[in-house]
Amino acid sequence: MPPIRSQATYDDVNLLLRLYEMRREARMREARAWFTANFRPQSWTEVTEKWPHGSAENASIRQVLSYWEMVASFVTSGVLYDELFFENTRELLLCYVRIEKIIPEVRKANNDPFAYHNLETVAKRFIEWMNQRAQGSYEAFAKRVG
Repeated sequence: MPPIRSQATYDDVNLLLRLYEMRREARMREARAWFTANFRPQSWTEVTEKWPHGSAENASIRQVLSYWEMVASFVTSGVLYDELFFENTRELLLCYVRIEKIIPEVRKANNDPFAYHNLETVAKRFIEWMNQRAQGSYEAFAKRVG
């Protein structure tokens, strides 16, 4: 576990701005829009049947989730200050709400106990941070986007 920092640095800000720019890329915007509007699976089987590998939808799923897994790895490794990240986006949490119940199935199906590990770790810290600031705020958010 990286050391806990008490404040953000200019490097954190620059990385956050760069990550934001990446989210604005045309294909990424398209993938994020599709994911937000359509991706609410109840099981991993539903994902593989409804949006099979090779489909544009599957590419959007992989693009969005791999992006947020990458960003989460920056937070878990201590490269990006978590509170600054939490202050600036909730999209990672939206992704977590949408995949939380299928993570165990994804891990089992892929024989990978660490699939979405960073995303899950950061989401849980994010949830705790949100609820410390305003009790029940995460639950309200999850209900709205779930």
